[in-house]
Amino acid sequence: MSDQNTPIGPMAPATYQDLVGLAVAVGTVVSARPHPKARKPMIVLEVDFGPMGVKTTSAMITDLYTPEGLVGRQVVAVTGLPVKPVAGVKSEALLLAATTDEGSVLIGPDRATKNGVAVR
Repeated sequence: MSDQNTPIGPMAPATYQDLVGLAVAVGTVVSARPHPKARKPMIVLEVDFGPMGVKTTSAMITDLYTPEGLVGRQVVAVTGLPVKPVAGVKSEALLLAATTDEGSVLIGPDRATKNGVAVR
């Protein structure tokens, strides 16, 4: 794992099948709230992925985001992973973000996009 703001070094090359097997999609945050039971500050989000439905996730993004500032924002997430409990929350998606010294910067489309659109 690399430090914040440090480019990722050489890694084993991914195969085309590795990438094709990932389900990555655009969604819109429909609700967000602080996670009171988490050891580190987290936000629990409900994200609408259109035909895939609304999925729950949590993220340690409180350095740069507030729950109220996230509602209505479009994000990109990996949606095809198994459900994983994170600090007592059923996490159904993994938000994509760039890690910086200031905190995690969410990745999202630069213009309004239909929920559920695949990212390739």
